[in-house]
Amino acid sequence: MMTDARVMSIDELKAFLASSDVFTFKGNSREEIYAWIERTLRDYSYRSRPRLEKGLLRRYMLKMTGISNSQLTRLIAQFRRSGQVRIQPYQRHSFPTKYTREDQLLLAELDSANERLSGKATVAIFKREYNRFGKNEFQRLSKISVAHLYRLRQSSFYRNHTVTIEKTKPSSCKYGERRRPDPQGRPGYIRVDTVHQGDLNGVKGVYHINTIDEVTQWEVIGCVEKISERYLVPVLKHLLSQYPFTIHGFHSDNVLTMKSSLPWKQRELRRLLLRNEAHPFT
Repeated sequence: MMTDARVMSIDELKAFLASSDVFTFKGNSREEIYAWIERTLRDYSYRSRPRLEKGLLRRYMLKMTGISNSQLTRLIAQFRRSGQVRIQPYQRHSFPTKYTREDQLLLAELDSANERLSGKATVAIFKREYNRFGKNEFQRLSKISVAHLYRLRQSSFYRNHTVTIEKTKPSSCKYGERRRPDPQGRPGYIRVDTVHQGDLNGVKGVYHINTIDEVTQWEVIGCVEKISERYLVPVLKHLLSQYPFTIHGFHSDNVLTMKSSLPWKQRELRRLLLRNEAHPFT
């Protein structure tokens, strides 16, 4: 405990400070330090002392307490205002709470029952519950803004008392879309598929080319040794010539091996379709 046996004179304070330069002191607690500073300022009549003696007293209090010079300046200023040196209680600066936990619980119950409507629709329900049906528990919520309602939905208390499940909303994107043709009941739209027979004893198997009309299901099947212009052109000519109606176009899936030769395929099919007196292939 910090205490003085007696009040020393100014000369004694000078001698004490000169002889204790190699020593440092420190108080045990803030309450003890503040009480000792207040008692010292009062016992030595700090307010009425000359400027030089005030400086000496400041050096004495700094030596005995171990606090900083700026902190001692604040404590002396407090003593001049009130005659006391006290620990200032911490006061947190915060806005007053308008919507209570009960209001957040009402919001959570309403969102759970209505699958979390939009903010504007939810506020309209609050107003109707209070103004039309006279439910006093909705009095504060009937005056809430849409923006503040969304802030309440972000609070941890709200999230702990509500469960809202939202299904994934599909989004349509038509970039690079490939669709089968829509013949609208007219024959002449051919679907082409290619199937590899497989290899046997290290020998490559043949490729089966299956063509079928989308409407009439007229089917013509061919076979080639390899997927190249040399082998495909004669077979395509033979397959297309066997259809008894005008061919307007064809459709193939992503697995079709002919896809690797697309430039020549378009030109050759255009020529074959024109020879068959059909509309140009596009």
